Amino acid sequence: MKKAVVASLLAVASVASCARAVAQDQAPASAGASAQQAGGGVQLAPAEYNAYTAAIGQSTPQAQAPALESFLQTYPNSQVKADVLQRLMVAYSAFDPAKTLDAASRLLQVEPNNIRALTMESYFNLQTAEQTQDPTAKQAALDKAAEAGQKGLAVPKPANISDADFAKLKEAADPVFHRAIATDALGKKDAATAVTQLKQSLSSVPVEQTKTPGPLLTDTYLLAQAYYQTTPPDALSCAWYATRAATFAPEPYKSQMMPLAKYCYKKYHGADDGFDTLVAASQQSLEPPANLSTTITPAPKPADIVKQVIASTPDLATLAVSDKEFILQNGSPDDAAKVWDTVKGKSVQFPDATVVSATDTALVLSVSDDAVQSKTADFTFNLKEPLKTLPVAGDKITVTGTYDSYTQNPIMITMSDGTVVEPKKAPAKPAASHHRAPARRHK
Repeated sequence: MKKAVVASLLAVASVASCARAVAQDQAPASAGASAQQAGGGVQLAPAEYNAYTAAIGQSTPQAQAPALESFLQTYPNSQVKADVLQRLMVAYSAFDPAKTLDAASRLLQVEPNNIRALTMESYFNLQTAEQTQDPTAKQAALDKAAEAGQKGLAVPKPANISDADFAKLKEAADPVFHRAIATDALGKKDAATAVTQLKQSLSSVPVEQTKTPGPLLTDTYLLAQAYYQTTPPDALSCAWYATRAATFAPEPYKSQMMPLAKYCYKKYHGADDGFDTLVAASQQSLEPPANLSTTITPAPKPADIVKQVIASTPDLATLAVSDKEFILQNGSPDDAAKVWDTVKGKSVQFPDATVVSATDTALVLSVSDDAVQSKTADFTFNLKEPLKTLPVAGDKITVTGTYDSYTQNPIMITMSDGTVVEPKKAPAKPAASHHRAPARRHK
């Protein structure tokens, strides 16, 4: 089973739009040195006031951003500097993530506890990480997102914001902070922290919001993935949250999420029967019932499964890779030898293997469904020829090799004579030939 990667496919309700709406509620400044303060505004000299109102009055974010930048250059020490930087940040969020982050950083230099700026830093660094292929750069962006998230969760209520408004702001921002910390933790293989943060994200909002396509439904699915990556994997919790996410997701995301739900259910229960009951139950509650583990019976013990599979499989060579690995890990020495004898010395090809790490002489890959789901390596291919171009972690490649040896726990199968199979190129279309019209005969 191939895992569907839908970490951000449902993130249709942008945090940036939420911050933009909050920023629009701010009171404007007043004009004139002797003008009376109104609505909590500050006093500005007429020229500065006119420049300020002209900048914030632009009709589009693309027009407002340069006007606000010009104001800051002209009045670098303005009393409304924080307000202008916040408006600048929100304007940039509509069309330029990099400049949004720059504006957020500048705002935090003025107001270190500005929750809107921390929300933007967390959200857009997380977005940057999702779009980055280089593992080091990706983790660096995740670290920045998580750092902003930690600061955002600890921000005290400002004196100039009512309790109700701050609660509304936290309801929008806290899931972003928890999501960033959780995603950063998953990048560091810290599934336990990810589980804690994602559960806090989901519990920080009314439960009805967790049923709506958007970031919170994505969090539900990420929580399922995190549960499966815990040690040992919690397949039942994975099944519950993945099923709930898939149930409320629209197509095409429902079809991408459901395989994980069914995979984890079968991993725990050992069969597909009763899955419809789980689907119905997961719609009624965000949290699984306390007796879920007793209403859904667990699968037989690994050793019992091995005996059953070997007894019921006439040709062990036909077993799936994940089944062979399961027997090599959990079977008796005799049972493991029976399976290994069916593959040792044989050459095979694996399409869509996931790269975990690579050098020019060896590839460490996730091949079986279990390895792909748990994001662990189960095959090492020692290459026949050095690679000229190295694949990066997460790439899908096709490889061939010969079974050479294995270690039992953790399972690692070593292949010799490894070769990366290049994708077939589409045949070039022949150039259209130009035929000269036949000469007309003269009668």
